[in-house]
Parts: sequence; C-alpha cells; structure tokens
Amino acid sequence: MKFVLASQNQHKLAEMQAILSAHGVEVVLQGDLGLHVDVEETGTTFAENALLKARAVMEASGLPAIEDDSGLCVDALNGAPGIYSARYGGVDSDQARYRLLLENLRGAGARTAHFHTAIVCCFPNGDRLDAAGDCFGTIAYAPQGDNGFGYDPVFFVPELRKTFAQL
Repeated sequence: MKFVLASQNQHKLAEMQAILSAHGVEVVLQGDLGLHVDVEETGTTFAENALLKARAVMEASGLPAIEDDSGLCVDALNGAPGIYSARYGGVDSDQARYRLLLENLRGAGARTAHFHTAIVCCFPNGDRLDAAGDCFGTIAYAPQGDNGFGYDPVFFVPELRKTFAQL
C-alpha cells in the first residue's frame, strides 16, 4: 500500500518511512507525485490541523494520505508554543525557536513539558484513522545533541537522561 505524506518535510518522511515500511507501507512525499498542496493550518487542535492536511492531499492525489501535526507544550508557558510550535515567535529557524523558548523559560521554576502528536490517515473511500500520543519530559537549560530537528536539542527525557537530539 502507498501513502502520500501531506508534507514537504524530509525529516517527517524519513520518520514515517522508518515506522511504516515495517508494515509494508510505502510513503512518498506529495512532491514525488508532482503535487504541492499548501493547506492553511486553521484548526484549533493538532488533530484538526493533521486532518485538514491529510484530507486535502488525499483529495488531490486520489491516494491514501497521512499527516501528523505535532508540537511542544510547555507547562510554564500555559501550553505554548503548542499548535504554533513551527511558527513560535515568528522566527524562521529551529535554532532561533528553541533559543527563544529557553529565553522565555529563564527564571521559570518548573520546566515540565510534553510533545503531543496527532496523526490522521485519510482514505479515498471515506475511511479515516486517527491516533495521538504524548511524550513527557522537561526542557533542558541548554541544547544537547546533534540529531533530530525542531525542539529536539532542548527536550529532555529524564528516564533516558538524554534529549531527543541525543537519542
């Protein structure tokens, strides 16, 4: 079975391929099919935004489409950056966003946070699969690790004693 990833993000593609290839699912970017569907994220939740994107790409391609919407939710910031994680502070790079986050947490007592992910698969026959999950941790005081993207260098998982970027 082939799924179209409703994204142009190479990092997301690599992650989806790693997860779904073990189940016999081929994942391709919409650009691989000559599509560029740009969907405005007008949802108020991660699930709504994932659905908007997956549905639009499924309709444009005629193939099953999968998309996630994920973000970092920091307790001391009342859940921010949340659904605005990719646009946090209006800055245009991962490093600038996590540095702004660290600055906004300066002096905060609690640094607890979680990553939330909602994944939606839309099928041409009208079927839909939804999944969601959280990974709990804290925000490190300084970036650590070279892998991953986004907030991975500052999201620390206490049980593993590493940031996502180190994992």
